[in-house]
Amino acid sequence: MSYVDLTAENFDEVVAKNDITVMDFWAEWCGPCKSFSPIFEQVAEANPDVTFAKIDIDGQQELAQAFAVRSIPQIVVMKHDVVVYSESGTLPVSSLQDLIDQARAVDVSDIK
Repeated sequence: MSYVDLTAENFDEVVAKNDITVMDFWAEWCGPCKSFSPIFEQVAEANPDVTFAKIDIDGQQELAQAFAVRSIPQIVVMKHDVVVYSESGTLPVSSLQDLIDQARAVDVSDIK
């Protein structure tokens, strides 16, 4: 498995110890989520320096509310505890990889 299951209990620890965290908010009943899952896993395998996390919105409603998830799948990218991207919908491999490359380059000190 190339990602961690993120919960309210381990969220702070996971995000704090990683420079970049890419989160996939999903649900078992969501067709687009199922089709996006192999893409998410492929990009995770190609980027071992980035933490990839899946959040089941049915089991983690508190996190879904905290990130204002209204439609799934929703991808959220955090760098040093700052949200640098949050959009719903699926992405092709190339776009997800580009998003990660952009997150690596962004200077969050200006945002903080």
